[in-house]
Amino acid sequence: MSTDNDGLTAAIEKMQAEGLGEAAVDTFRHYYELLRSGEGGMLPESALEPVEDVPDLSSLPDDAAGDALDQAVVLKLNGGLGTSMGMTPAKSLLEVKDGLSFLDVIVRQVLALRRETGARLPLVLMNSFNTRDDSLAALHAHESVDVEGLPLDFVQNKVPKIRADDLMPVEWPANPAQEWAPPGHGDLYTALVTSGMLDTLLEQGFRYAFVSNADNLGAVFEPRILSWFAREEIPFLLEVTDRTEADRKGGHVARRREEGGLVLREVAQTPEEDVEAFQDIARHRFFNTNNLWLDLRALREVLDVQGGVLGLPMIVNRKTVDPGDASSPEVIQLETAMGAAIDVFDDAQALRVSRERFVPVKTTSDLLVVRSDAYVLDDAQRLVLAPGRDAAPLVSLSSEYKLVGGFDERFPKGPPSLVEASRLTVEGDVTFGAGVVVRGSASVTGPSQVDDGAVLEG
Repeated sequence: MSTDNDGLTAAIEKMQAEGLGEAAVDTFRHYYELLRSGEGGMLPESALEPVEDVPDLSSLPDDAAGDALDQAVVLKLNGGLGTSMGMTPAKSLLEVKDGLSFLDVIVRQVLALRRETGARLPLVLMNSFNTRDDSLAALHAHESVDVEGLPLDFVQNKVPKIRADDLMPVEWPANPAQEWAPPGHGDLYTALVTSGMLDTLLEQGFRYAFVSNADNLGAVFEPRILSWFAREEIPFLLEVTDRTEADRKGGHVARRREEGGLVLREVAQTPEEDVEAFQDIARHRFFNTNNLWLDLRALREVLDVQGGVLGLPMIVNRKTVDPGDASSPEVIQLETAMGAAIDVFDDAQALRVSRERFVPVKTTSDLLVVRSDAYVLDDAQRLVLAPGRDAAPLVSLSSEYKLVGGFDERFPKGPPSLVEASRLTVEGDVTFGAGVVVRGSASVTGPSQVDDGAVLEG
């Protein structure tokens, strides 16, 4: 590997030529220098201890948030295109429930909370260059979503992909856009600075931000959490939920053995010999929902002390420059996770919440469950399980359904009823008719056609 500054200099010049802000450049420099020094971003099991217990949302006092409500903002991460599901526009514009897109439902949730609380409660998106235009057009279709003096969005940064062999920024003339990578959602904090959004929010009197992914409609602003967060003067709060077998590969919270502080560990930060311990859901019990609460004043203070670089734990992501071409050059993408800020703020905390606040749609199997009658939108536009259900049904769709186009073709008359289902497994090419009902656990194998009104069980 290169041991001199050529790679870093070339990368910085490339970022500056692209017009990226000083804080973005400084942050990239920080992680490049860690990488060059041999830092792998690993969090070995020997350095960690399990978290035994955390405060629980159900035990928080049911009191009003008071003045804190009018200092709060809802911030949604909206940079994803849903490429893994075959989408090209913003993923949040996909129809998800009752003819509404993710963004439609989010707007309705925020407007309902404004009516309920009387608070300003702005909605702000962190877009990517790819999602910005379509998403803003969709927002402008909703009346009264704007808050005077506050932009509706800001744009996340990007970083050069680095060649794994010599740490130079990769060149890929066949598709120059693939020379760049998103720096992970940990870029939230840097992008708040480079966009000017952090200063704008503070100047407009906003202090508290509730942050979550746009594809998680269970992540609704909760005044009771805000009240506790503000009263206890917590600088950073990460919502966690009990890990299940489905979460074995997802990030969990742990405690640093020496310093005693909380840390978020992702599988990419886990040495191979520790993967078994990482996946032990009885040992590491609490799963990161990617819902967090942030004191913007505390963020500004930490950034000022640390020269604009928050210093989140680094994630080294190894890929090929063209993800669809395994023969293209191997590259390193330097990333961070926004929940990892729990390791940066003194007195940061985790809060245990129910699974209802974590309903992400990452695959078409997830999409089928949320579109079905197993979930409903209540009067406040919260996505909740249908009456009588205490857990979502488990759905497994085969590769024919992986892309949204193929998925919609096979459910041309809408999703089957899953309100009485515990599990649905579909293998092969199966097209579903109208009014299909799934009861209990059912499995279907194609190629086949499920008739209108059919009842599937067993």
